[in-house]
Amino acid sequence: MRNVRPMSSSLESTPENTAAPTETPSGKGAKDENFPVGSFLLPKRLRPHVATYYAFARAIDDIADNPDLTSDEKITRLNAFDAALRGEEKHDPRFQKAHALRESLAATGVTTLHGSDLVAAFVQDARKTRYATWNELLGYCALSANPVGRYLLDLHGEDRSGYRYSDALCTVLQIVNHLQDCGDDKRELDRVYILSDWLSEEGAAITDIDRDRTNPGLRRVMDRMLDGCDALMEDARKLPSVLASKHLAMESAIIVRLADRLIARLRKGDPLATRVALTKPDFISAGVRGAIVGFVSAGSEAA
Repeated sequence: MRNVRPMSSSLESTPENTAAPTETPSGKGAKDENFPVGSFLLPKRLRPHVATYYAFARAIDDIADNPDLTSDEKITRLNAFDAALRGEEKHDPRFQKAHALRESLAATGVTTLHGSDLVAAFVQDARKTRYATWNELLGYCALSANPVGRYLLDLHGEDRSGYRYSDALCTVLQIVNHLQDCGDDKRELDRVYILSDWLSEEGAAITDIDRDRTNPGLRRVMDRMLDGCDALMEDARKLPSVLASKHLAMESAIIVRLADRLIARLRKGDPLATRVALTKPDFISAGVRGAIVGFVSAGSEAA
């Protein structure tokens, strides 16, 4: 069970509850992510902006993942965060992370869309708990994951033609996370990203995710989803070479290597039986080799 705090569902501003919290902190932070968030490789002047974006994303993600809130309560809170991000309400202290991101985006010239799309994804999580097809899942990832890469590219002044490659990488990161957490997501939130059409084709069922280990049908579906990730990685691996910023290219090259490694681990491991995760040697190897590759390859495709 996630570490959450019970909150009042009301968001009406009254003298009694004007400063009442609307966040539901899970206790998770950047250290809990599979991949580096705003690491030392990024330019020092940009790291505070990345941290502000991450704090906003973490806050709304925690609301969407809170099992103690109803769907309507989640949507109300999420929409209020989006309104604050877009400047409709600029002073309510309950949305401080949205205010901070709005100011950061204004200072850096980055669109608020990269925050609003995340909100839309988490609103979708509150409304939709099943995905039938690969394209359906890709559509969700376009809101829940791809804005993160696009934000980083825009923050670094990169050409938007790079979106294609960052989208591929971010989508992979989202899908492998879905596979890692499929048991917990089903048990705690009744949320399933394993594709129901593919489950039917492979003679499996959504209820198979409730087991303590994967059966052959579910394993085949997971492998098909990993095959889709491998196909996306063909574009994702090109990301460092299309970036002008060596800092971002090194960061991206590291994440590419970590994604490849996690796909390999998920092919061999069983996420229902145990946590399939990257190890310290994985991070060290990817960090060293990825940083070198990123430094060398940055801008090479443009050149």
